Amino acid sequence: MDENDFKRLLEASAAETQRRFDETAERLAGEMRTFVDANAAETRQLFEKTAKELRLHFDVTAEEMKHEVQLVAERVIMVDERLTREAADIRAAMNQGFADTQAMIKFSHAELDRRIHAVEEKARTLEESVHRLQARMDRLEAMTATQ
Repeated sequence: MDENDFKRLLEASAAETQRRFDETAERLAGEMRTFVDANAAETRQLFEKTAKELRLHFDVTAEEMKHEVQLVAERVIMVDERLTREAADIRAAMNQGFADTQAMIKFSHAELDRRIHAVEEKARTLEESVHRLQARMDRLEAMTATQ
């Protein structure tokens, strides 16, 4: 085997290796496309399933939150009503207390007024008595002075 034969053999071997490499590359590319397509479809299905589950979970959570907010709103309304009633009760008690105090003051004022009028009447009666006694004393002194 001479050098030319060796070159031809080497070229033939290189061509065969290249042909086998190309066939293998094409076969692997096809298998890879099939694998990727199958996995892409499986991944798409998994994603859609997970998205549906997440959506369902979100909907359930949102519904629970809505229910909790409704409960809080109802409790706030109940507390507001209770505070309104309590404020009305306090207001009524205060108004009654004020009315009672005003009634006591009026009664006390009327009683004091009656007592003052009684004292004033006694004072007038005493003044009249003192004036009568003074006039009598003056007459007696005048009678005694003339005798």
